[in-house]
Amino acid sequence: MGDTLDSAKAARPRRSDARRSIDAILNAARIVLGERLDASMEEIATRANVTRQTVYAHFPSRDALIAALIEGAAAEYLALLDDAELDTAPPADALAAFLDAGWRFIGRYPLILNPTLTGIPRPKTNDPHDVVPPRLERLIQRGQRAGDFDRSAPAGWLAAAVIGLQHAAAAEIAGGRLTADEAAALCLQSTLRLCGSGGTSANPR
Repeated sequence: MGDTLDSAKAARPRRSDARRSIDAILNAARIVLGERLDASMEEIATRANVTRQTVYAHFPSRDALIAALIEGAAAEYLALLDDAELDTAPPADALAAFLDAGWRFIGRYPLILNPTLTGIPRPKTNDPHDVVPPRLERLIQRGQRAGDFDRSAPAGWLAAAVIGLQHAAAAEIAGGRLTADEAAALCLQSTLRLCGSGGTSANPR
């Protein structure tokens, strides 16, 4: 019995150490790959302050590491949307908060703006492609019912257009044609006008 308890106690610190290593590696990958997508596993290990062997012990390949990073990024993005009060804030403010969550996410994960990031599998859970459009559509429908947004266009169409606007603005940042602040301001203004709110919000970025 005593041996079993001792083994359980020893296993807990090992699991805790492993979790810390994984978190450090993923955070290092987020930063290093955001600066240069072709960074090596060795560079990521150095940034994480672990050995290269430790990185490979948790992530058998570079693709596996990037896939795990994307999985975690998706969860973080949805958490940002949860904090944005999309279902309760005044519709125009909620729409601004929706966009702001996207910009904060991009600021934390600049690698997603890299046009050479291709062939990466979509997240297995909480895929923003599946989860985000319905949430935005629900927000727009709420604004239409309240009379804050234009009712002449389907909410699904407006949601797709808003997402497209933010993607276009992000591409302008990636291409160096706009700063992040310029792109965010133009995207918000265009989005509010698209939805028929008059281009104003009480909560601009």
